[in-house]
Amino acid sequence: MITGSPASSILAIDIGSSSARAALFDEGGNPVEGTLCRVTYRLDTGSDGRAEFDPEQLADRIDALLDRVHQAAAAPVRAVGVSCFWHSLLGLDASGRPTTRVSMWADTRARETTQRLRERLDAMAHHQRTGAYLHPSYPVARYAWLVERFPELRNVVRHWCAFPDYLFARWTGAYRTSVSMASGTGLFDTWHLRWDDETCAAVGLDPQLLPEIGDGEAELVSRYAARWPRFAAAVWYPAWGDGACSNVGSGAIGSDRATIMIGTSSAIRTLWRGEPLVVPWGLWLYRLDRELVLAGGALSEGGDLIDWIRQRFVLPAEPSLWEQVRALQPGSTGLLWLPTIAGERSPGWPVDARAALVGLRLSHDGVAVLRAALEAVACRIADVVDLLLAVRPEVEVFIGSGNGLLGVPGWTQIVADAIGRPLVLATDPEASLRGAALVASARLRGVPLEQLARSDVRSWARVTPVAGATVVYRQLREAIQSLRTALEPRR
Repeated sequence: MITGSPASSILAIDIGSSSARAALFDEGGNPVEGTLCRVTYRLDTGSDGRAEFDPEQLADRIDALLDRVHQAAAAPVRAVGVSCFWHSLLGLDASGRPTTRVSMWADTRARETTQRLRERLDAMAHHQRTGAYLHPSYPVARYAWLVERFPELRNVVRHWCAFPDYLFARWTGAYRTSVSMASGTGLFDTWHLRWDDETCAAVGLDPQLLPEIGDGEAELVSRYAARWPRFAAAVWYPAWGDGACSNVGSGAIGSDRATIMIGTSSAIRTLWRGEPLVVPWGLWLYRLDRELVLAGGALSEGGDLIDWIRQRFVLPAEPSLWEQVRALQPGSTGLLWLPTIAGERSPGWPVDARAALVGLRLSHDGVAVLRAALEAVACRIADVVDLLLAVRPEVEVFIGSGNGLLGVPGWTQIVADAIGRPLVLATDPEASLRGAALVASARLRGVPLEQLARSDVRSWARVTPVAGATVVYRQLREAIQSLRTALEPRR
């Protein structure tokens, strides 16, 4: 990997659902050696469906992370770019202090509220305007649930925002959200680039309580400028959605490229400069900014399902585990997973989904259960790929990324076989972090993002599908869909 000069220009921050990373980069998007720092944390989850963070604790952890990067900075930086998880929600009082916890996309407590919203609103029309869904994973549904469950919030909350908007206000004093972050709320008209009045009215939310939408930069307030003097003269940009930044950092920019990412969850995305398009039910439509559009689908399952299995089944130690998993032939386990253990987003977007594992016999062991899970996730990814290709047939290159996909031996081959297309493997494990650096650099220099981010992928590792396996997985996809249909009334 090329490394940047110690006289760096860009501070990049990537805030994920289980860890945050920050590092210095040069203007070409090359990391400065010795500056990458990381902090981990845990989402607060419970049997009631909650998935939350304490906003001040998380903000303090990220501030401490930046303290460490600041110590490693040899010179002042010129710009700061932030990648952050989409779909979070919290309330602030008049002075900007949190009045709620940060609810995340995995929070499912809004299930019943969402069902009532779907009975009152035209879900298809909402999807076409906002690119999002009436679904518990979106802030629009969780806001409706919060004020229904805690009506006193209507009197104490003066601002509703995403977690990175709170950070931006804390650091700069500006109450602002990016076009990118707004596009993932279900409250934003992605065609006209404004809050969607019809949706806001339907859930009783005054748009004046939402942040100003804008991608303009700001500077640190005095107390942070004193804390981080080498960041004080930099321009700070409102956070961009981590999925869009991941595409940028993976070199997947342009209508002929798409990424297949598996981390905790999974996503399939394509990013292009131009007009938005009407996407079918199953896909979403977000933005990186006013000019760059992101379409794709998201699965709630990915590495989380693999971790769940590894925690609950008796499995051999590595590397023998993965050797045994890879030794099994495609579709040979006799097991069928409906892998929606964390709920379902794409392609169906049901309000309340459950997972299922069928076909178990006494002869099955944990290795077979794990192999079947890897195949089931890959098959559902293939379903979303087909939806995407129906509206973006020009996509020719699929770039695989994410610690889940690249960190599980053999999973890249299973995914390539399931989609029936070659999979090019991303070279940077910190794609979202690098993407934030590249977006900030492009804005700082006033150059097209494609000039910095569109990588030559011809020399990257490539996984070629096996035709016979693709046929097997096509049959497996049909079986999973049949299982899903059979269980639908019970969800």
